[in-house]
Parts: sequence; structure tokens; C-alpha cells
Amino acid sequence: MQASSVRDFVADLSALGIRQPANVYYQLEPSVLVSQTLSRRQGALTSSGALSVNTGKFTGRSPKDKFIVKDNLTADTVNWNDFNIPVSTATFDNLYQKITGYFSGKDVWMRDCYACAAPAYRINIQVITETPWANLFAYNMFLRPVEEELEYMHPEWTVIQAPGFLADPAVDGTRQPNFAMVSFTRKTIIIGGTAYTGEIKKGIFTILNYLLPHEHGVLSMHCSANQGKDGDTAIFFGLSGTGKTTLSADPQRKLIGDDEHGWAADNVFNFEGGCYAKCIDLSEEKEPQIYHAVREGALLENITCHPNTTVVNYADKCITENTRVSYPLYYIDNAMIPSVGHIPQNIFFLTCDAYGILPPISKLTPEQAMYQFISGYTARVAGTEAGVTEPSATFSTCFGAPFLPLHPVQYARMLGEKLHSNKVQVWLVNTGWTGGAYGIGQRIKLGYTRAMVAAALNGDLEKMSYKYDTVFGFAIPEACPGVPENILDPRNTWENKEAYDVQSRELAARFVQNFKKYASIADHEILSASPNI
Repeated sequence: MQASSVRDFVADLSALGIRQPANVYYQLEPSVLVSQTLSRRQGALTSSGALSVNTGKFTGRSPKDKFIVKDNLTADTVNWNDFNIPVSTATFDNLYQKITGYFSGKDVWMRDCYACAAPAYRINIQVITETPWANLFAYNMFLRPVEEELEYMHPEWTVIQAPGFLADPAVDGTRQPNFAMVSFTRKTIIIGGTAYTGEIKKGIFTILNYLLPHEHGVLSMHCSANQGKDGDTAIFFGLSGTGKTTLSADPQRKLIGDDEHGWAADNVFNFEGGCYAKCIDLSEEKEPQIYHAVREGALLENITCHPNTTVVNYADKCITENTRVSYPLYYIDNAMIPSVGHIPQNIFFLTCDAYGILPPISKLTPEQAMYQFISGYTARVAGTEAGVTEPSATFSTCFGAPFLPLHPVQYARMLGEKLHSNKVQVWLVNTGWTGGAYGIGQRIKLGYTRAMVAAALNGDLEKMSYKYDTVFGFAIPEACPGVPENILDPRNTWENKEAYDVQSRELAARFVQNFKKYASIADHEILSASPNI
């Protein structure tokens, strides 16, 4: 795409405080950005045609270095905590002046794009980057305006990313030299000291999690979404490792999006124009859609290749386990374009319960759904650390705590209102262990989980009889097509039933303990869904 003859992008930069850059590259095509990256020796091509780069010191987000300006707009609306760390307007203004001044005499890449596929909520974004490959990431991940729009398109929000600019913590009010800082008043995000592109993506997600619920009454969600042939929409919430991407990637259903969505009065819409998928242990057999999207124009981060080849070694974790690939949504064959679907009929909360306690699928009441939504539970296994075999419970409120500027109860209440008014069915799906905890039991087969999700989507589970878990209160179906009946009640799969009962009460106690920090402002409706211990 060529730069518009009407837009004066050098003047745009000057208005931002970026003056006398060496060269300005505006709205370049992916192929040109790839060529520039290669010529600057900032990346390499892999055998599939995808560009591979290394993000340096940071191979993931740095939540403790994410700040929000506390001013008249945000002081009483943002939920200040360990993820929403306040800084003063003066601190932001000082760093803003320094980071824009940093670009003087340097090459600058600019891209106009937007977020939110539903036109009513569209937010125009201008992304300024120090490298061509970070600008390629912005092309892949955000929605792309047509060329004619550029003549009259004015950015509402600006993202400035300069990995080479380091803050001085003693002077600049940061914790470390790296930072990501948001000013809702100035509608600007500045990112310095880190080349990890996920900071750009999650910066925009953070501001949408504030603007959409607070100003428009739209529920923002950290979830994937797809739609069936009859127009029925399903959304999937889940923390890392629970199967969110895998279960929403269904060849029989259109993919609306894989990570960030809004739920408005009459639709569900994708915030993004692309996917940012984990690719550790990626294989054509397990995840064919993602595997085939790793091609020309895709951006691989922090991967290695097999020795003396350009063939990616997806199993190699030597740089990081958080290897990533970004690509446009249209790289997925069954993607829904534009990525706007109907009101959901089914919602799936995915959890990988390594304790082996939760049912493989259960039906939730609206009250239970709000409680579980605020809890955001999964359990992780210690991995390869010597001598550590016990699972650990993880709670991330609304399945996305680091990106939520408002109090989680606000999101839960919005969810509850939508569940009641739209008669949506919510399911809790355990993709973790059965027959015992990790080390004793076994992981629930993916084929069984897919069959249970399919039965929920096609209405088969509505025809079944249910029994109730005595501790958590979940409704457990007594049968499901394609699934052995004996695994539907997890207590049946344990040889030692008393051990199951003890572990169940212990897990319930973890839920109750975690929820104490929300109890003072959660209403009776939500609190009534607490486990019975």
C-alpha cells in the first residue's frame, strides 16, 4: 500500500513530537517490511517463507512494568493493583518527551490501523515503531483500513514503541529500564526497553477493556469465538494451556477470533485482525490451521531452526517456551470476515484441573458462571523442576487479570446481565486430569473433550439427566454421546473415593480463600455460588 498523497505523515510525526527523523516509512506492504528486516540483519527467512526474529532480553510481557497514568479521568475508575500500577501525569509527560526525542535522526515506521471489527466501536490507531518487523506485527494483528480510508483517517490512539530507548528508573519513575505506559487522557501508549511485540497487542487490549465497558456498555472479553453453520456463536474462555485455541479451531465452524472480543447488545465482535498464537510443539497433526498459517508474511518470534537448515524446530525451548507467531486472520481458511458474529448461545469456561476434581463438563447457573468468571481458575503442573510434582492452583480473574483496568466485579455483573437477558448456557469444561491428580491419574482425552463440546453445541446435553456435585454444586450430565459414562462424574474415576472427597474440599477451600478479596463488593447472587465446604 502506498502512502496517501493527501496525508502528510511527516507533519503527523512532528505533531507527536517526533522531529527530524532520518527516514519515514508509512504504511508499507508486508513484503517490503520483510525485505527491510532482512537487509538490516534483524531477522531471517524460514523454509515456510515466514520471517523469524529474536525479541532480545524480553520474550514475554513484563506485568510489573506496566503503568497507567492516574489523573482526573482514571483516579476513581481504574482498579489500582499489582497489574494497574499508577504513575503521575508528570512521569508520563517526561518519558513521552524523551521517547519521542529518541527518534530524532533515526528511521521511523508508521502504520494506520484500527481495532474492533464492529463499525460502531471502531478505534483508529497509529502505531510508531523503531523496527520494520514490529510494524509487520501491527499489520498482522490489527484491522487494516483500505487505501481510500487513509486520506481522511485520523488516529484516536497512538502507540509508540522504541525498544532501544531505556528509561532511567532513578529519574523516570519506572521499576526497570523497560516500561509500557498508558495515558487515557492523552490516548497514548508508550513502550520502551522491550522489543516483545505482545506489549503492543496487550496495550490496546488494556485500553479496550476500559473504554468499551466504561463508555459503551460493551463487555470486553479475553476469549476465542466461533460460529456454526446455523449462525450460533460460541465463546471460549481459558487461561494458557487449557485448550482455548485448540477447541475453538473447529473446521466445521467459522473462526471469529482467537483471543479478544466484545459482546455488544446485538453481536460479538473481534477486536483484532490477526492471531498471535503460541507455537511451542506446533505440529500439522495437532493444529493444522495454525501450522499452515506460518507462511510468507507471518512473523515468528524467538524460535530456532534445525542445525544447518531454515526448518523451524518447534520443540526447541532454548530461547523461551513462549515462542509465538503472528499472522493475519485471513490466513485461516474458515475465518469469518468481517469478524462479527451473533449473540452467543453457549459459553465454555475451560480449565485444566491438575487435581483431577472438576467434572469433564458441567452446566452452570448464571450465578455459578459469574463466580467462576471472577475466579478464573486453572491448575498448572510444576513441569520439569526436580522433585516437584504437586499441581498449583492459579486464579486469574475474568480469565485475564493483567489486562483489566476496571474492577473484576464490574465485568462479572455485565456478564450476568447478558446471561439472563439472552438465555445463554454456560459450561465448565475440565481439560485436565481424571482418575486422580497429576502423577496418578491421566489427562482427559482430547477426543472426549471435543465430543462433549459438540454435544453442548448441538443440544444433545439439554436432553440428558443431571446430578449435582455436592461441594461445587455443578450440574453433571449422566450421559454424553461419544464419551464413556463412568468418566463424567470424576469421583467415579478415583479408586480411593475418600481421597477424592478430601481433595475436593481442599480445592473448594482454595476457591473460597481466593474469593475473599472480592466478597466485600460482590452481591449475594454471586456469593451464593461459592463452593460448600
